[in-house]
Amino acid sequence: MRFGIFIYDGVEPIDLATYGVLSMAQRIVPEISICTIAPSRGPVALANGLKVTADYDIDDAPGCDVVIFTGGPGWAAQAKAPATLDYVRRVHASSRIASVCTGGMILAVSGVLDGEPATTKIEVVPPETSPVAIMRERYPEIDVREAMLVERPDKVVTGGGVTLCIDTTLHLLSQMFGEHVANETARILEYRRAWRVNREAFGPILSGRPAAQGG
Repeated sequence: MRFGIFIYDGVEPIDLATYGVLSMAQRIVPEISICTIAPSRGPVALANGLKVTADYDIDDAPGCDVVIFTGGPGWAAQAKAPATLDYVRRVHASSRIASVCTGGMILAVSGVLDGEPATTKIEVVPPETSPVAIMRERYPEIDVREAMLVERPDKVVTGGGVTLCIDTTLHLLSQMFGEHVANETARILEYRRAWRVNREAFGPILSGRPAAQGG
């Protein structure tokens, strides 16, 4: 079971907690594999200077069971990049797709969120504009929600901002391997209490079925 993490110049380092959650989950489900995908293979400069190396570019990336699009200040440039938007559409046509933080804005521009609910990052430092407000204003075809995450019937999951990338990745594990795997991963992350509180206070929107309760 392969997970792809889409990164690019200007991703917030904390969004790579998606990789960290999956790395811990491998202790429970060893068949999980993880790769990083970027517009160009090789060094990627994250926000504030951290550099990581992308395993693949969007032209040579292997097929993945799910691809998670990360967020950060660089999202605006990616939302203008035809190759990135084409990659989003290709992945959406063949695999499960997810976004965390402002990665949802890239999905919004690609058109794959039209006609269904979605979310993105909410909280900002003034005078910045909240990305969820930008999504609501610019993309009226999307039913924009303020939520921890939104799961849609077309196998698209959009997550909220920053540390909610952890919750979104746990949710994907629950979808793909069962709630026990997500719970056990949360336990070894020492994140069980935060995950439970987040779901109770700011729960997911599961389009087409009732929201899951804590666990």
